[in-house]
This record gives sequence, C-alpha cells and structure tokens, in this order.
Amino acid sequence: MAKQIERREYAVDSDPELAIGTAKELVKSCCKSILTKRETPFTKADDLGNLTKKVTKALQLVPDGVSEVAKDAENIKNILRNLSQLTSNLTQLRGLYGTGHGKVQPRHARLAVAAAVAFIDFVSETHRYREASEPQR
Repeated sequence: MAKQIERREYAVDSDPELAIGTAKELVKSCCKSILTKRETPFTKADDLGNLTKKVTKALQLVPDGVSEVAKDAENIKNILRNLSQLTSNLTQLRGLYGTGHGKVQPRHARLAVAAAVAFIDFVSETHRYREASEPQR
C-alpha cells in the first residue's frame, strides 16, 4: 500500500482528479483487506460507507465503544466520528471532482490524499495492534 500511496501523492500535481479517485479506491481496498483478514463478511455491493462501518465495528472503533472513564473520552469519540465521516466526504469529493467528473486544484487533491492516508494508517495500525493482542485462531 505504501507504493500506491506514493503514486497518489505524485499524481496530486500532475493529475489531481486521478489522485482523488484513486485515493478513494485505496481506502476501499484497505477496508476490504482488513475485513478479509478479520474474517468479516462483505459483499461486492458494499459501498465505501458500508465498508467503513464494518471496519470500524470489526476493529472496535465505534465511538460509542469508547469508555467515559477514558481520559479525553469525548475528544476521542469526536475524532473517531470524523474518521468515519472522512470516507463519506472522500466519496462525495470523488463524485464531484474525480476522473472525468470536473476540475479540481492540486491543493484539494492533496487534502483528499492526505485524509485517505490518515484513515489507512490509523485503521491499519489498529488492525495490527488488535491482531497482535488477540489469541491465535
């Protein structure tokens, strides 16, 4: 995935529409990969929103699951909500400005790619953490 992320970041200036579209697809691939590794079912009909919900549930990232006794629990909940909302916004942005959908400036594409990378980094790291702390299947 690191190689694909690097390609997206390079495309930001040369082809921002492509960068946005592929950032969304990379997030989708990440979700499917994690769900597959966690043996969580999904279908071809699942859109990015559904895949994100399944990943957050599988990784126990659902904001309601954050304990009130955790330090700064409300801030953590807000960040997790925003993380899930990010993929929805990425889908909408891709629909407006992705390949064949209109023109966008490189700075907007850079924002979309950076948001996708933040999501991918967080869920991938969380998956690895959960995998290491779970008993072997």
